[in-house]
Amino acid sequence: MWGLAEWSSVPVTPTLIAERTGLKLSSVSDAVRKLSTQGLVEHAPYGSVELTETGRSYALAMVRRHRLIESFLVSVLGYSWDQVHDEAEHLEHAVSDFMIDRIDEFLEFPTRDPHGDPIPSADGTVHIPDATQLTEVGAGHRVVVERISDSDPALLQFFEEHGFLIGSTLEIGEGAPFSDALDARVTGSDTSVALGRSATDALYVSVVAS
Repeated sequence: MWGLAEWSSVPVTPTLIAERTGLKLSSVSDAVRKLSTQGLVEHAPYGSVELTETGRSYALAMVRRHRLIESFLVSVLGYSWDQVHDEAEHLEHAVSDFMIDRIDEFLEFPTRDPHGDPIPSADGTVHIPDATQLTEVGAGHRVVVERISDSDPALLQFFEEHGFLIGSTLEIGEGAPFSDALDARVTGSDTSVALGRSATDALYVSVVAS
């Protein structure tokens, strides 16, 4: 639930959770009822599902584990950023709080993971970068890549091949006529890359003041 709401203002509903996770709506509804009984979420009939303060604390603790493990796998073990999500999904349930704190210290307390997602601190503080999907920004801007969705490993490989990395500055131009594509060029490069909707949706950027 945290992941669905972190970068979107769209209300999180059981239907949305089912669509994003591939689970049956009935299974999601049962899970929401159980979480509500445990005091972790609030859910009005036919309305959105929201984390309670207790639920938010649990969610942030798990997000912190996941993103610190991803950072460790990339920085120390040499994983590529398209390999770490599934690995972290397994490891986050196996390591102790002590180990997570040691990883945090070893990495010198990183604030963002390899994909640009914010890493909550040990006290639950989280600072979400001011970033917008490239789709919403459109052509005619110079932008800095702040975050890249890690939902599609193949897309992450594509971005890396073309130098679209966290912190990269891109020049955005119009794509082909009658398409929803945008042309993007890393500042200093002579090569533009056509980006379709799935790619521009995955890139979260900040606009550089002209």
